[in-house]
Order: sequence, then structure tokens, then C-alpha cells
Amino acid sequence: MSDTVIRKEALIKDIEKSSLNGFIGLGLHILFGLFNLIILISGTFISALIIITGPLWLIYTNSYMIIQPNEAKALQFFGKYSGTVRIEGFRFLLNPLYQKTGISLRIRNFESKMLKVNDVNANPVEIAAVVVWRVFDAAEALFEVDDYNNYVQIQSEAALRAMATKYPYDVIEDKDVGGIALSSHQEEIAMQLQQSVENRLKRAGIEVLEARISHLAYSQEIAQAMLRRQQASAVVAARSEIVKGAVGMVELALEQLSEKNIIELDEERKATMVSNLLVVLCSETDTTPVINTGTLY
Repeated sequence: MSDTVIRKEALIKDIEKSSLNGFIGLGLHILFGLFNLIILISGTFISALIIITGPLWLIYTNSYMIIQPNEAKALQFFGKYSGTVRIEGFRFLLNPLYQKTGISLRIRNFESKMLKVNDVNANPVEIAAVVVWRVFDAAEALFEVDDYNNYVQIQSEAALRAMATKYPYDVIEDKDVGGIALSSHQEEIAMQLQQSVENRLKRAGIEVLEARISHLAYSQEIAQAMLRRQQASAVVAARSEIVKGAVGMVELALEQLSEKNIIELDEERKATMVSNLLVVLCSETDTTPVINTGTLY
């Protein structure tokens, strides 16, 4: 029986790092510089300290940093992640050897390129989306993925492609009736796309605020055929409504003629009247009445 080794992934999370107000640090730096000046003009033995304090004073010039609103600075000490400073303004670090990497926490937009995919019915469609996102964990964005901007692009397009293959473009086939379609259920599709993209980007410390389809159409090779199919479906639906209304009008006419005793019609005359009324009511063009001056026989 072989042993099973379970690997636990250790994600790098943001650690809040403290810093001083930059002007306080500047004051301390000036005092340190005055101390070096006093050492320099003092006795020979004491002035030897300038060999240590002088370079140290110069190194501390690396402790200053300016953080813009909605920006963070990730700190590394000889390659090891030490923490993140998020407080905006002029800041001062006690350790001047930190390597500082800035990252924006502002909201950004990404519009995917137009993708050609097959929907659930294997119809080729063209689809694109807009993703609104921002970095909420600077350490994960910088150290968990190689390039978080490229990661957002690739994973967003992968999520869009996967979602487009799960649903039909439109409800045309009987099996699609009552389900979600890409063209007619924009809100449901947007919510599912946002959730799918966020699940893929969560590892990179990225929050998805909104994801929505920006372009949706049948591919050019089947666009005309699908347009004719949609037009045929619309014509059938319209004809169905017309026939339903015409039958109701004919039924009403026969009932009123019978109730008011205007005329007595046998079954054959009723059939002729129904046929004529249906032709008039369901015809696409204006009908021209023919006045019968004789009898039906």
C-alpha cells in the first residue's frame, strides 16, 4: 500500500506593515546628519566613527516613499516578503534595505477579444465580454502569479469560453425551451460569468466587480441561415396568433347570428361562411369581396 502525500498550498497573503510619517522620518534623518557632522569636526579618534555612520546616513535615504491613493507598496527583504504598506502619503521605513514594489488597487476594465466558440447546440457564435476588476491583495497579485494583468486576460477569456459552451445562443430547439439563453438572459449570464471569472482570479488576489457580455452574434458562416430560421419562427408564431384570433371572431359571429335569429344556416352554409371569413381574416393581402346575387347552388 503506497503512502499518499497531501500537499498543502501555502498562499502568500497581505501582511500589514507599519511605517512612520515621512516628515518625522525626515526630521530624524536630519538629526542623524547633524550628528555625523559633529563627529566629523570632533577629535581624531571619534571622527573615525564617520566611516560607519556616514554610509548608514546615505543608506537611509532609501527609506522614503510616496504612496498614492488606492496604491500599496509590497516590501521584500533580500527576496523575502515582509509586508505591505497601504497608508497613503509621505512614509518612512525604519529598515532602509527593503525593496519596494508598487501596485495599484484602483478599479480597472478589461475587454476581451472577440472569441469564436460553439454554443451548447454546436452553433458557432462570436462572443466578447467586459470585466471590471481590482487588486485587493497586493502580495497575492505580485507573488502568486507571474504577471497578474496577463493572468486576468487569459483566465477571463477561458471563463467566457467555458460559459458560452454551456448555453444556447437563443431558444430555438424544443429542448431549450424554459432554459437560459445567451441572448435573452443577460442578467443571469452576467452573474454566472462574474462568479466564474472571480473563482479563477481569486488565487491572484483579484476581486471581480462586474462581468458582462459586450458582443454576441452568430458567426458569419451561419448568420444568414440562422436569420432565416428566426424569421421563419417569427412568421409561424405570428400566423398562429392570427389564426387563433380569426377562429375566435368566426365563433363569435356564428353565435351572434344564432342568438339574434338573423339568419338560419345549415351546416353546409356554415362551412362556407367559416371558410370565407377565415380567408378574409388570415389573408396577408386585402381581399376583394364577390357579391353573390343568386344562390349557393
